[in-house]
Order: sequence, then structure tokens, then C-alpha cells
Amino acid sequence: MRRYIYNSRDVAAYFKYFSVPSYLEMSYMQYIFNLGNKVLAEPLTRDFSSFKQEVYRELYFLWANGFEDEKADISKMTNEGDLSLICDQDCICLESYMKLICLHLIFSGNLPYITLNFTGLMTQLGIKCDVSLYEANCKTVCDALQLEVFDAFGKPFDLSLGIPDELLRVSLNSEFKSGLNVRNFKETLRTEQMTWLKDLKDKSFKLFGAKPTRKATTTSSKKGTTRKNYAKSDSSVVRKGTQPKGTPNTN
Repeated sequence: MRRYIYNSRDVAAYFKYFSVPSYLEMSYMQYIFNLGNKVLAEPLTRDFSSFKQEVYRELYFLWANGFEDEKADISKMTNEGDLSLICDQDCICLESYMKLICLHLIFSGNLPYITLNFTGLMTQLGIKCDVSLYEANCKTVCDALQLEVFDAFGKPFDLSLGIPDELLRVSLNSEFKSGLNVRNFKETLRTEQMTWLKDLKDKSFKLFGAKPTRKATTTSSKKGTTRKNYAKSDSSVVRKGTQPKGTPNTN
């Protein structure tokens, strides 16, 4: 079985489907680019600038085609009339969806597996082929994407024996996982973002200076001070014995 390697549209679709923030897209692209031809097609591994340009071109295509997030139609990942590379043509949506799942496992090194119900996935993806053909394609796509399947108790499950209507665990096989970069990408990404924020804060202090601290003010009067004598002032306070306005003087 020939192993599948990913292209720029696969990466762009992952960004859209899993709602990767735009300010993190560069870090994600740099990470998968550094993995090289273990994951990416050979032409994309030659120059990062060219790879980045291809991914952004595919992001625009997906946006224009209405593929925006996890609620989008998986069939919109491909052009109408595109040929499947792994599965039978009737199961091209299964192929597209499992690519996203595999990429998520690659980017999430601390995620051991994802639970899937392959039987329910057939309806979710709108696949209308014969069940036996669909089951055969589930086995084919997992082999091509170097995925292994376990049951709910963690025991290996052979998809060639059929697909049960229950949750199965899907993970990267040990050989493929060992060939990837062992560093925790999400933890490294978090560290890079904190370092970037610290550098930005330091530059801001150098440019604008530290924010001056305000002294606390009190409204209490000092000892020995006298209060204002409103009785001797021309204030609007009514003094005792003063005739009210509008009352006639009888004297």
C-alpha cells in the first residue's frame, strides 16, 4: 500500500475545519514544513515561501467555495469532478475527512487517539455507495494514511472484518509517529507566543515608557482646619430667621 503525502489544500482545509486563528497559521505551516517529505509532497518541501503561497491560495479557494469550519460540507474541500487519490470515487468525502483527522493527530502530538463511529460517518458525510464498498474503503484509507484502529478497550481492531456501529479509537501507527518530530508542537507554540508577547511588551516600554502610578487621594480634611461658614457666605443655603421667598412681610 502506497503511503499518502499531503498537499497545500490539505493543510489549508485543516486550518479552515479546525478554525486555526490567522495569527497562528504561519507557525503551523512552519512546523509541518520542517517535517519535510515524511508528510508533505516533495515540491512543497523545497522552499517555505512557495509553500506558504500555495497554502494561502488554497485558503482563498476554500473560502470562496464555502468551506469555512467544522460545520462545512466536506464535499466542498474538492472541486467538482476531482478524482480521489486513495478511495473509490464514491467515497471521496471519506478520504477528505480522514485526511483532516490524520493531520490533527500530527499537529497534536499529545493526543493519543480520536474516537470515530465509521458507521455513523457514512451518513454524516453523505456517502451513498454500497455498505461493503464503504467498509473496504475505510480499511484502505486508514492503511494509506498510516492510521491504526482499536476498540473501546484499546485492543487492535481489524477493519477488514467489518465495521461495528460503535466508537473506535483511531491513532497514528507507531512507525509513522516515531518518524515525526517528537517535540510537543502545542507546548512549543504556546512558549513562542508568550515570548513574542514579552518582547512586544518590552519594546512598548522602551518606546512609550512605563505607565506612571497614580497616588491615592483622600477626601478627609486635615486636623486644625475650619469648615466654611455657610451662614456668613452668599450661598443658597437658607439662613435661620430669613423670610421665605414669596411670603408677604406683615411688619
